[in-house]
Amino acid sequence: MNLSFFDQFSSPSLLGIPLILVAMTFPALLLPSPDNRWITNRLSTLQLWAINLITKQLMSPLNKNGHKWALILTSLIIFLLLTNLLGLLPYTFTPTTQLSMNLALAFPLWLATLIVGLRNQPSVSLGHLLPEGTPTLLIPALVLIETTSLLIRPLALGVRLTANLTAGHLLIQLISTATVALFTTMPLVSLLTFLVLFLLTILEIAVAMIQAYVFVLLLTLYLQENI
Repeated sequence: MNLSFFDQFSSPSLLGIPLILVAMTFPALLLPSPDNRWITNRLSTLQLWAINLITKQLMSPLNKNGHKWALILTSLIIFLLLTNLLGLLPYTFTPTTQLSMNLALAFPLWLATLIVGLRNQPSVSLGHLLPEGTPTLLIPALVLIETTSLLIRPLALGVRLTANLTAGHLLIQLISTATVALFTTMPLVSLLTFLVLFLLTILEIAVAMIQAYVFVLLLTLYLQENI
């Protein structure tokens, strides 16, 4: 029984072919296709308004040099948002519950922000490793601590996203299993657990959106430090 709860996090396959690529590319089908008209329909207008709002929120703490990252950061948050939300549907797979995938997204982007800082302003970027006014005796320890905190940033990004989504999916499956099991013996208790399940699903929708925003927002703040 315990193993079956974690089967939802294993990559599905059909005839030996992994379907994780299908799950990763399916959100792109929900995006509006290019069109010659300014406004096509209400759904496209709503999507464009949401993309414009997200871009403004992400680019507000950055200067003009950071606006070059608008396309990749906006695309990343839309991809994470759609992937997280589609993973809450029944009989679906959530690729962002895989730590390997989240690290594959976090590490290159974090490394890119670090390289940008070392190339454009190396003294300022290296200055973050040693706060101003540090006593001489504490300099080696603080440099080591700051370097460690810098290197674990991509790991923290990936683990945070994975842990939050995994915990939510496990709670939903546990409560839904209890709701079905208690339906025949204790209908009233089953109704209460169903209410809890409904509220938890709403919470997980909020968590899916917040975690996508936090993931990209932290990358934006890392970029802000280096430009």
